[in-house]
Amino acid sequence: MGVGPTVKFVSLGTRGSELAMYQARSVAWLLQRNHVELSVKIKKIYTAGDKIQDAPLARIGDTGLFVKEIENALLAEEIDLAVHSSKDLPTEVPEGLAIAAFGPREDARDVFIGEATSIDDIPEGAKIGTSSLRRRSQLLSLRPDLELVDIRGNVDTRIRKIGELGLCGTVLAAAGVKRLGREEEIAFHFSIDEMVPAVGQGVIAVETRDGDRPIEKLVSVCNHQESAVAVRAERSLMRRLEGGCQVPIGAHAVVEDGSLRLRAYLGSLDGSRSVRDVIEGPVEEAEVLGVRLAERMLADGGREILEEIR
Repeated sequence: MGVGPTVKFVSLGTRGSELAMYQARSVAWLLQRNHVELSVKIKKIYTAGDKIQDAPLARIGDTGLFVKEIENALLAEEIDLAVHSSKDLPTEVPEGLAIAAFGPREDARDVFIGEATSIDDIPEGAKIGTSSLRRRSQLLSLRPDLELVDIRGNVDTRIRKIGELGLCGTVLAAAGVKRLGREEEIAFHFSIDEMVPAVGQGVIAVETRDGDRPIEKLVSVCNHQESAVAVRAERSLMRRLEGGCQVPIGAHAVVEDGSLRLRAYLGSLDGSRSVRDVIEGPVEEAEVLGVRLAERMLADGGREILEEIR
């Protein structure tokens, strides 16, 4: 492993899914492009989330399902850095670790894979596959007639289950579909207003040991400042709202001309009650804005929704 001031070799940990490997390879490529002397080894790590593909996420009370084992390997110095989907990261980073970089954001929207041209075009009472509490809540808030079916797995598995389970379609993150080169299968994109994305959706995160200056300096080339500011605002809001409990939360921030605009969604599990709100302010106050918006949403009915869920 790279331990000196001039790092020659690093071991990068990631999940073994096709999408995770794509993300890991993109980080490795960027590191080697900027540090031509560097050798990068990618290590696949099997996570708890990979072991329970048949269990619906909505019924799993743990957080960090797709990152815990990778973070343990990082703490044990079995790897030098970890690459994650930002939306898989719990709001609290384990002691001894730090998120050193957030990559540029791919399309943050959710997409529909199936036979429809818009949410209004989905047939009445249609079966839609998703295990995401956030998607379930927002879909039902827009279309309470829909029948939602729990499905899990990687992008390929969930698309395959449309036919196997007789579904009208499924909802996936545009970023993952695009990164895997399957854009032609997208039936339509949900607008950010219709389906507020998951916190960090579309952004690759690079995690290191806190204080490992050589590695932190190495991966600084992966950091995209606007994405980093946006995701930190989103995570700040989720941290204030969630309190460690899995709840239907969406948040999406955009940085433009020194200003940050953050929109968020908090809803009941059945989508019958929800709070949507937007806040805008200077980028320097990104995390403060996240907390401020969360407080406003709690006062506007969000506290009652959270109490009901918990």
